[in-house]
Amino acid sequence: MKPAVKYTLGRLGLFLVVFLALFLTPLNILVKAMVAFVAGSGLSFILLRGWRDEMAEQLGEISARRSAEKDRLRSALAGDEVAAAEGDRVAAADIVEQPRRADV
Repeated sequence: MKPAVKYTLGRLGLFLVVFLALFLTPLNILVKAMVAFVAGSGLSFILLRGWRDEMAEQLGEISARRSAEKDRLRSALAGDEVAAAEGDRVAAADIVEQPRRADV
């Protein structure tokens, strides 16, 4: 399962657990939902740290791939065929975070 889906379902599950725990209290349903949202957010910050870190790592990898592809396309459009050909050979696993250029 993808880390983003796993984290989202975990957050939803925490919200539902807190909401159902508040179900027996004599509060308005909207107040129960707001309290469950705030409490679920706080609990997810503590309990779902590993899943959140996995999701952040996955998003970082996707961002690095997109940046590499963007640089490859820019060099191809600028007429630098050597750099464009090198970009074709770079595997997604070999991408290292590159410093941002000033002209981007």
